[in-house]
Amino acid sequence: MATQYSGNAAPLAQPAQGTTSTPVIRKINLSDLRDALRLGWEDFKAVPSHAIILCLIYPVLGLVLARLVLGYSVLPLLFPLAAGFALLGPFAALGLYELSRRRERGEEPSAWDAVEVIRSPSFGAMLGLGTLLLALFVTWVATAQAIYVAAFGYEAAAEMPDFLRRVLTTPQGWWLIIVGCGVGFLFALVALCISVVSFPLMLDRHAGAGDAMVTSLRAVAMNPIPMAAWGLIVAVLLVAGSLPLFLGLAVVVPVLGHATWHLYRKVVAPDPNQQPIPPRPPRERRPAADFPANLFPWRRKGGM
Repeated sequence: MATQYSGNAAPLAQPAQGTTSTPVIRKINLSDLRDALRLGWEDFKAVPSHAIILCLIYPVLGLVLARLVLGYSVLPLLFPLAAGFALLGPFAALGLYELSRRRERGEEPSAWDAVEVIRSPSFGAMLGLGTLLLALFVTWVATAQAIYVAAFGYEAAAEMPDFLRRVLTTPQGWWLIIVGCGVGFLFALVALCISVVSFPLMLDRHAGAGDAMVTSLRAVAMNPIPMAAWGLIVAVLLVAGSLPLFLGLAVVVPVLGHATWHLYRKVVAPDPNQQPIPPRPPRERRPAADFPANLFPWRRKGGM
């Protein structure tokens, strides 16, 4: 069943004259955020996207836990790594946007349809913006490590109780919390401003990365309070999902991913002149006996 949208969005903000291709930004309110989360929850129940998230999250967590077992102290970076989900989340949810898009059109997608996003004409632009978010994530982790070293030096905590005692019961620990949360907020704000609707826009309209980031900035500028509330919702849900050994992220991440698509639909008005991109032809299947010659199609065309 195709997804239905409520008509409670405010009047449209008209684009500048002569820029008919410029996405039109709507004014939204807090009820639109609630509706986007509701629609995201409906998509999550209808599409087994959580299986994809499990495949992505648990290997990473397994590596982290393995390092802990081997005695390598990553305790100071556990919170920054968990908080980093908010920075990489918009890119990691690409497949979820595709599933929501297909369900919106009345299709019944499977989890494997999420992989079709790599066939999008704008997938290169998505990779470019994803690389920018990855650089932002790496910078955040390095900054968080520098803040910890400034507070406690290079001496690592022996185990979790010792780490918690340092952070919660010492002046250096409270300085770490205040400064770390303040700097982390700035990183999250940058990620939110440049990516809140960027990836859905690239998937939907095949826009370039630059145009998508500009549209995202315009959306935040026109809806500062709802977007700030959305960022707070994302942060709270990610923290809640991370607390029980990260198990809750198997639900939180796909719901937020689906909800982001519906938030994009509420913020960016549909393009009435959009022309559908013709689907790519299916790949030609070749017998296994042609291997490895089928790796070099130009040689087959030349008859060599």
